[in-house]
Amino acid sequence: MNGAIDYKEPVTVRTAAILTNDYVAGTVIGGETTGEKSKTNEYNQLILYVTFTIGSLTSAQIKVEFSNDNSTYYQETAMSISGGTVTDTLAAHTIAATGNYRIAIPMNDRYVKISAKGTGTVTGSSMGIKAVLGVN
Repeated sequence: MNGAIDYKEPVTVRTAAILTNDYVAGTVIGGETTGEKSKTNEYNQLILYVTFTIGSLTSAQIKVEFSNDNSTYYQETAMSISGGTVTDTLAAHTIAATGNYRIAIPMNDRYVKISAKGTGTVTGSSMGIKAVLGVN
């Protein structure tokens, strides 16, 4: 690819709306879209464009899950290394200020589910999420 990045146009997975205190999943990427199947697993980068208004919340969280069969999902993990021991934990992205965020995640899975929730009082909050699939 000569260092160039190939990508699909952004897909809205969550229209800007008030958050709840429980995770709410957006549109699954990799399912039927505009009459054709998205070949999500042909891309190795997932980029989230998040617009967030905190309102009365303490913070918001975004959870990303991956699946090969659109049935069993595996949550993104984070790892820490100490003394030669690798510890993996389920990951969530926490956002604590109003703004526009770009979150890049390596991936190579058929289906992707992105969920969001608020922590605290949801009054005046809003979050919208668009996803871009890229390969480099």
